[in-house]
Amino acid sequence: MGAPGRYLLLGGLLGLVVLVSLCVGAHPVAPMDALRALVAPDPEALAHVVVRDLRVPRMAAAVLAGAALGVSGVLMQAVTRNPLADPGLLGVNAGAALAVVGAAWLFGVGDPRGQALAALPGAALLAVLVYLLGSAGRQGSSPVRLALAGAACSALALALVSAIILTNQASLETYRFWMVGSVAGTRPDALWSIGPLIGAGLLLALIAARPLDALVLGDEAAQSLGTALGRLRLLCLCAVTLSCGAAVALTGPIGFVGLVVPHLARALCGPGMMGTLCAAGLIGPIFLLTADIAGRLLLPGGEIPAGLAAALIGGPVFVLLVRGLERRAA
Repeated sequence: MGAPGRYLLLGGLLGLVVLVSLCVGAHPVAPMDALRALVAPDPEALAHVVVRDLRVPRMAAAVLAGAALGVSGVLMQAVTRNPLADPGLLGVNAGAALAVVGAAWLFGVGDPRGQALAALPGAALLAVLVYLLGSAGRQGSSPVRLALAGAACSALALALVSAIILTNQASLETYRFWMVGSVAGTRPDALWSIGPLIGAGLLLALIAARPLDALVLGDEAAQSLGTALGRLRLLCLCAVTLSCGAAVALTGPIGFVGLVVPHLARALCGPGMMGTLCAAGLIGPIFLLTADIAGRLLLPGGEIPAGLAAALIGGPVFVLLVRGLERRAA
């Protein structure tokens, strides 16, 4: 199957998963009723109200966050040349967590909108700090320096989070619910305010695709082909910070999407960065929507948050990917 056929297949699968997401839950909705709720809503019909007011924002949040995390994972693995890297390597998740806990501790912020407003600048500030530390000195930035700076800053931020929640009960309650990661209860105004940031990050990722093809060959080869390494890494940092930081602000930290999806995208579309990024932008939403649907179905009378369901699905997949990498390296 050629590349266009693969993208059509992924697009059709995404459409199917979107429809299932609108139909399943505590109040099951027939597929035709779900479609009618989108094109000809009846405000008196309970099924239409459930679909439009509850499940459409939830589905949209999963699509946006899945695309952002999947594409960010591709960028991080390319920039660091580490197949096990994920967007959290830049400290985005740790920075958002520290900002959410700090806002709850200092200002009593506990509502989802306030958490999102705190998480986004927190993620951005720590990502900028990681880049500044990783690129300090005459040698400039390198994959190893960025990884070490990200690990150090993330460890410091999470240590501060632990110190705050151990001394403040309100912060602990806020952090306990936020850290799980969930698309349930997403408000339309959050989508309108955070969605454009994710879109801007995805656009920057596509702009970086062509020079990233050269960077995969190594720094010296990329420089010989005319690639400005510092500018390229800064562009990727901005893309990851915007898209992944906004996704974390919208849904909380959701793991394994940015780690697993890039491998699935490369397996489907090959090593070319543009194809991999486009495939990750489709596979990410499919992965996260599938996790959200599974979370609704696995727990009778309740649901498992999407972040936990993604870990339950992504963990075994990740183990299989690691074993495949080991076999190829042997």
